[in-house]
Amino acid sequence: MSHTIRGKAKLVSRVRRIRGQVEALERALETEAGCAQTLQLIASVRGAINSLMAEIMEDHIRVHVVDPERERNSDRADAADELIDVVRAYFK
Repeated sequence: MSHTIRGKAKLVSRVRRIRGQVEALERALETEAGCAQTLQLIASVRGAINSLMAEIMEDHIRVHVVDPERERNSDRADAADELIDVVRAYFK
């Protein structure tokens, strides 16, 4: 995926933060932390993964489908903008 190579350092950094969150979740389970704390950790991991997925999907749309910023006045650009908005909303 050529578009991920451009943002490779940023994406790898995000994955490393997610790894840290997953490790914190594992520690919470190992130490039998309370349900509220464990659920908060799970929600944090889910949010981080969803955010990463949304970013990569948006980049994919812009690179492989159509970039609405370059093709401003076309039906395809409007459709791509709508799709990006749906992706962002879905992964919130």
